[in-house]
Amino acid sequence: MGALTAVAILFAAFFVLLFAGVPISVSLGVASFVTALVFLPWDDSTYIIGQQMNVGIESFSLLAVPLFIFAGNIMNTGGIARRLVDLALVAVGRVPGALAHTNVLANMLFGALSGSAVASAAAIGSTLHDRQRKAGYDPAFSAAVNIASAPTGLLIPPTTAAIVYSTVAGGVSVSALFMAGYVPGILMGLVIMVIAYVFTRRQRYPKVERVTVAEGFRCLLRALPGLLLIVVVVGGIVFGIFTATEGAAVAVLYTLVLSLAYRSMSWASFTDVVTRTIVSTGIVMFLIAASAGMSWVMAYTGIPGAITDALLSVSDSQAIILVMMLLLLLVVGTFMDITPAILIFTPILLPITEEIGMDPVQFGMVLILAMCIGTMTPPVGSVLFVGTGVSGESIERVVPKLVPHFVGLVLLLVAVTFIPALSLGLPGVMGLLE
Repeated sequence: MGALTAVAILFAAFFVLLFAGVPISVSLGVASFVTALVFLPWDDSTYIIGQQMNVGIESFSLLAVPLFIFAGNIMNTGGIARRLVDLALVAVGRVPGALAHTNVLANMLFGALSGSAVASAAAIGSTLHDRQRKAGYDPAFSAAVNIASAPTGLLIPPTTAAIVYSTVAGGVSVSALFMAGYVPGILMGLVIMVIAYVFTRRQRYPKVERVTVAEGFRCLLRALPGLLLIVVVVGGIVFGIFTATEGAAVAVLYTLVLSLAYRSMSWASFTDVVTRTIVSTGIVMFLIAASAGMSWVMAYTGIPGAITDALLSVSDSQAIILVMMLLLLLVVGTFMDITPAILIFTPILLPITEEIGMDPVQFGMVLILAMCIGTMTPPVGSVLFVGTGVSGESIERVVPKLVPHFVGLVLLLVAVTFIPALSLGLPGVMGLLE
């Protein structure tokens, strides 16, 4: 009864505050404190919640988060996006609907470098928008392709989503999570490209003029320094040359030097990047601190165990339990961003997946992919709003074009859930699984 009371108070308070327009981090903190007051005196609740919030961000690995945010912001203003678009256009220029495929490939490359779906949607969408319109592409279709493909960078490493999940999940290997993200991330891009291909063949969108070998080689050379960031950072982390936090610091130094070499970073733009990084870091860190308080309240009142027992009592079938979990995650993703969703639902769902035999690394990929889908769906899809804003199209026109992508990505989510090799194959081959 204590766990049921805690569940009712905690989630009722959280969702009432959330739908009242209170920021998620504040809603988490207030809901946790109110729930603690039911079971503990005022002084104990105040002290323990405050202490747990402080402990929640006292993690060396979390230093990687602001550093990767900083590196992503530098890349977003450092002239790297256009070079990646040019390289992607060379790679898929002769395919029907080339500009749509360029959008997907460029988002995969830039998203992997920046680790931000929102930054990718803004940078690549704004770079290709006018070119697609002049080529006769339906702006709503172009926006849908951009929105659907921008979250691929949340799976393809380096990604802060994997670092946050690793911290909340009790130290799951960041190297294993990084390697596990490659196949689902690439498959996500391929699914979107197949759907875009079917649509563009029907609409007879033009191919791009063939480029010479010399021009293609120049595009590769121009983009190569940016692409090497993935090799340096991910390779260094996976092979134990440095930690994820040290790799994030290397990423900042590398992107800063690269932007200065491109002469695309002025003092004014640099100060703007620093300001945006400070603001984003403050938001993320307070969110992590508030979720740490909520995690303690859930553990103290026995909520994860109660939810685990309730779900496992519904059915003995692993498949049914996994389907119920996927439906929950897809619903959650429609109104919650990826970081708070990972922070809140990892402590709740991870014990369930471990109970039915799912590896924590695979569950991390399932959780992140489900939240990637959520970023492109209304009512709170952050990438949806950025992508429509960049395109100038209304959400009402773009959403119908997103439906085929949504269906395709949900099928991919099911595949990643029920085929462990899609996420565990690569880290298993490299000996990164425990």
